[in-house]
Amino acid sequence: MIHNVPVMTNAQVTALQYGLIGFFALWATALIPQLIVLHARHGRVRLRPVLTMAAVLLYATMTLAVTFLPLPGPGVKRLSQTVQLHPFQWITDIHTELLKHGLPMADWFATQTFQQATMNVLLFVPLGFFARTLWKRGLIGTTLIGFTASLLIEVTQLTANFGTAPYVYRIFDVDDLLNNTGGAMLGWIAGALLLSLVRKPVPSTVELQPLGRERVDLAQVR
Repeated sequence: MIHNVPVMTNAQVTALQYGLIGFFALWATALIPQLIVLHARHGRVRLRPVLTMAAVLLYATMTLAVTFLPLPGPGVKRLSQTVQLHPFQWITDIHTELLKHGLPMADWFATQTFQQATMNVLLFVPLGFFARTLWKRGLIGTTLIGFTASLLIEVTQLTANFGTAPYVYRIFDVDDLLNNTGGAMLGWIAGALLLSLVRKPVPSTVELQPLGRERVDLAQVR
């Protein structure tokens, strides 16, 4: 059993705090125009679009925060490896972590490596869910959206935020691409299942025509 369960670091807490600040700033900026547009279109303010925009903005800001923040500060040790191109390397890293701490294989699910891989999957589940429920994308389209978004994040990290950061402080990891894309696919499946549950079947109705007597024009009967 692993006794030292990884906890959220100060850097991760700081990233989440900046993500929340960014969310409230963007939402406060976009809320009033959205309310005006909704009232102009429908004559009243509909709650569902407001909550939908808030959810998408919250997801976007928190995702950007946890993938790019905090920026490296003075005295931060540089990475010894900036690129990882071996698919499913995280499985090997789990085994290495268990051997390092002298733990049995049964504790694989509690390793920091497995938890990190799981978080990379869960990070893109909302994206797949939004793609299915809001943007009406199919599974292939959602997979492409998830892969493209993940690749953009990884390239940004590899280029030190396109040169705006002093040096590369996040690893370009092909496993992140795979896990993020898989998370988007899982989100699409969840969205599809939810839509199938909330849709009400349309009952088939047969219109019965009343039986009437045939009208006979006696003037034409000769």
